[in-house]
Amino acid sequence: MNLIQSILTKNPCYTCGRTITPKGLMLHSVGCPQPSAAVFVKNWNSPSYDRACVHAFIDGNTGDVHQTLPWNRRGWHCGAAANNTHIGVEMCEPACIKYTSGANFTCSDLPTAKAVAARTYNSAVELFAMLCKKYNLDPLKDGVILSHKEGCARGIASNHGDPEHLWNQLGTGYTMDGFRKAVKAAMSAATPGDYTSITGTAKATVGQLVAYIKGKNPNVPKSVLDMAFLYLSEGAAEGIRGDVAFAQSCLETGNFAFAGSAVTLDQNNFCGMGVTANGMKGNSFPTAQAGIRAQIQHLKAYANTEPLKGECVDPRFQYVTRGCAEFVEWLGQKENPQGKGWATGAGYGEKILSILKAILSTKAEEEMEEEAVARYNKISEMPSYAQPTIIKMVDGGFIGGAGTKKDENNRPADLDLSIDMIRVFVTNDRAGLYDKKP
Repeated sequence: MNLIQSILTKNPCYTCGRTITPKGLMLHSVGCPQPSAAVFVKNWNSPSYDRACVHAFIDGNTGDVHQTLPWNRRGWHCGAAANNTHIGVEMCEPACIKYTSGANFTCSDLPTAKAVAARTYNSAVELFAMLCKKYNLDPLKDGVILSHKEGCARGIASNHGDPEHLWNQLGTGYTMDGFRKAVKAAMSAATPGDYTSITGTAKATVGQLVAYIKGKNPNVPKSVLDMAFLYLSEGAAEGIRGDVAFAQSCLETGNFAFAGSAVTLDQNNFCGMGVTANGMKGNSFPTAQAGIRAQIQHLKAYANTEPLKGECVDPRFQYVTRGCAEFVEWLGQKENPQGKGWATGAGYGEKILSILKAILSTKAEEEMEEEAVARYNKISEMPSYAQPTIIKMVDGGFIGGAGTKKDENNRPADLDLSIDMIRVFVTNDRAGLYDKKP
């Protein structure tokens, strides 16, 4: 959580100087399609703005918390008695909604709107956990954490329906009971340094991935060995740890033996995606790269609220509450503070971490099988994952042969490329560097 001091020193609520002893916290949403906290700070920091004042705004674009009043200053956030007892915090709302009547609205971009809601929700959990610790409040005690809507029902706030109206109409699955539980969990949770982030750079190498899976499954198909690199390149493209994804695939496929797995190798689904009940076959993908890309994107949906950098190929991306499981340990629903996650089985995240630990402790083979050929001259001899990229580069005029030899498709048969060069080309291709001709 990034806390920014933006005290509204010109607002009459601040200048009147009344204070409170905080006994609770009230959660609001702004009630208009404005995700920027800075807009509210600018408009409300005026002597003429005497209609309202809150303790903080949570920015919908960044999740940053802009503190606008000292926490013990009496706010004007709910229009009734709770101003005397509760700190009031406003969550900004998506720009892509349009209010039609009362608390009802339409939405032109549901994925974006959900991402904004997830961003503000997660920051609100962190902020309320901090404030509960600061003022020794129990978030599960009756009346300590309330929404504006709940405050109205108790007769201590004006007639508003926020923020539940936003969560419900966007289909986020958020509830105030879930929010209070998440705050409680955040208060007692270990520090982020004690958890394993899904977002980030892989620590394992391709050689370690290959050595590990060959040790666990001596009969692993060569196509699996060839695609190990894709976990790292696809992960790097989205800022997600590809070694975590590979460890998850080892768990879901039984080390790519698929014994007892709901999916099969030809589905190119290495993470059980779409298997939401016993007997379901799950999703299928046209290539291994597409399947791994979908898995990486699905992990990103859980890990953070950042937009995808590539086109979405994950058919279930929109069903995830963005950012609800930023750590591997939280991928299991039973361990997740919000009760969400990838899988229902107990200890799911820990099982992935156990595999990841073993991968990281594995000594990489000095030479991988695909590196047995010192140089590659024909595209058909290269790893299957790399062939579309090299074809694009040859046909686009980025590279050519060392001489005049041609293959069966009239492309150069003397490209003279090392595996390291090929990997660089594939990574650059994923970044979109070869989408235009030179």
